[in-house]
Parts: sequence; structure tokens; C-alpha cells
Amino acid sequence: MLVGAVIGIERELKNKPAGLRTHMLVSFGAALLTLIPLLLDENELNSDALSRVIQGITAGIGFLGAGEILRESQQESRKKIKIHGLTSAAAIWVSAALGIAAGCGLWQISLIGALLCFLVLRVFKKIEPHS
Repeated sequence: MLVGAVIGIERELKNKPAGLRTHMLVSFGAALLTLIPLLLDENELNSDALSRVIQGITAGIGFLGAGEILRESQQESRKKIKIHGLTSAAAIWVSAALGIAAGCGLWQISLIGALLCFLVLRVFKKIEPHS
């Protein structure tokens, strides 16, 4: 949940719909789902089961990300389509990946990834083309 919170705080500061709680829950859920096959049989790691869980998480998170992306058309002489929410959708995807890493016991990589994601979201801004 901590690694999801790092990303969620940044999204919350920008008043995004998917903020602190969403990212914490995504990361937490991904970690829990990853732990299940790891803890079911401690003597023999079933990498096939773990692989299927990770595939399911990544597919499921795609639906959350899709819900974050909104299409708007401007009412002008020529219609332009604007896509909103791609960065937030990507942040949700990263939160899930970080949760998977944490669930696999790779908390150091997960924490470094969360900090790097926070850095990307805070430092690198969208470059607006000149009109």
C-alpha cells in the first residue's frame, strides 16, 4: 500500500479522480493476489500459477485504466478529439506492477519504482506545442 500511496499522493495533489485511495487499493490488491499462489504451497513454488495471476492482474488493471481515460470533443468549426487520463491510467498500471513486485517480496525494487514514478509525475510535465 505504501508504494501505491507514493504515486497516489502525487495524483491527489493534481486533483485527479484516481488519487491516493485508488492507487493504494490497486497496489494492495495486486500484492495480495500475488501472495496467494506464493503462500498456498510454500514447499514448491508454482510459477505457472503465479504467472497466470500476474497476467490476470495486468488484464484487469487495463479496465481500470480504460475507465480513467475520457474522450471529449470540442464544439468548434472542426472537431478535435482530446484524450484525457492517459497518465493517470499509466500510474494505475504502475501501481499494480509495484504491488506485484512487493507481493513477490521485492519491496526494495517496488519502493525504488514508486519513487521513480513519483519523480516522473512531478518533474516531467506535458510539453505543449506552440500555436
